[in-house]
Amino acid sequence: MPALTWTGKNEVRHHHETVPIRTLELDEPNSHAKGIDGWKPNLDDNLIITGDYLDAMKALLPKYAGKVDVIYIDPPYNTGNEGWVYNDNVNSPMIKDWLGKAVGNDDLQRHDKWLCMMYPRLQLMKQLLKMGGGNSMLYWERRNRTSEMPI
Repeated sequence: MPALTWTGKNEVRHHHETVPIRTLELDEPNSHAKGIDGWKPNLDDNLIITGDYLDAMKALLPKYAGKVDVIYIDPPYNTGNEGWVYNDNVNSPMIKDWLGKAVGNDDLQRHDKWLCMMYPRLQLMKQLLKMGGGNSMLYWERRNRTSEMPI
């Protein structure tokens, strides 16, 4: 059976399991419901979460595993124009060498790094989605297309 493989895949295969559970914190001053009479922002309604997807999904997992209908993400791209930095602290000498360095157009491992960054996040998405749930991921900004794929 064909398989997608890349440098670092074995090293990140279980990385999502080693990331500690995070705590969600309510940011009342920036709540989108601010000003609605009788409603107080809370963490039990629809949520917009900013921050690293890995930390955000790990924080949602205890309460929302298998209960989420849709997840939308807008990950950094691997076109070389964004200057994104791989920052997952995976216990691997090769991957530790990637930490803190911008991924540019001249980086011949940029696709490997992008896949290593996305794989643990996709694994957590899979755990969060309920049966029949879906993910929408913007994957090519220049054409404004989205990829909808059940995980």
